[in-house]
Amino acid sequence: LAVENLTREGVTKGVYSVGDVMYDLFLKMKPHFDYSVIDELSLQEGNYVVVTIHRDFNTDDPIRLKWILDGLRELSKQLRVVFPMHPRTKKRIQEFGFGHVLEGMDVIQPLDYLKLMGLVMHSAFVITDSGGLQKETYFCGKRALVVMPDTGWRELVDIGWNMLIRSTEDFVEYAHGVSRTSCSVQITQGDNGMLGTGDAAQKIAYILRG
Repeated sequence: LAVENLTREGVTKGVYSVGDVMYDLFLKMKPHFDYSVIDELSLQEGNYVVVTIHRDFNTDDPIRLKWILDGLRELSKQLRVVFPMHPRTKKRIQEFGFGHVLEGMDVIQPLDYLKLMGLVMHSAFVITDSGGLQKETYFCGKRALVVMPDTGWRELVDIGWNMLIRSTEDFVEYAHGVSRTSCSVQITQGDNGMLGTGDAAQKIAYILRG
């Protein structure tokens, strides 16, 4: 998509499509993913959703935050909702008096990269407003519901892999579609995926060396 945008602007010289260095990192760290949270919460593979919400436009507006939480509460009637909560999100929920809406969800402390990836790997799907996690979910072969007006990773939305959600009703409606069609496709090194083949850093170094 970036190459296409540059081409439309007449910029073609010195432009190289090498992939995503985040995928390089994902492949390097995958053998070290930490799955301990799954055991700690007694989760079953494919029967839980991972949620991360932290953007200010989602947390600082009480009306918007409430419909997000209401959507998660409805979803928790169907699947377990595991919510590693960002400090800002926790603070706003307390300030707005929305703590009761979290009943029935597994609210836990924020996770480091290895634990979060381990959790995502065996989830049904992910709900997030994180730019990076949208891609990492794809790397894990999982789909994401993106709680944003739009996303910088249009490729994943355009192919129908990720979905943008904008209302409480969207949570249950879209989540049903995602869980029904999610096939946990494993993106592997060398499959020529849209975000690269896991060797972006090598390609960049080669190009810079001339």
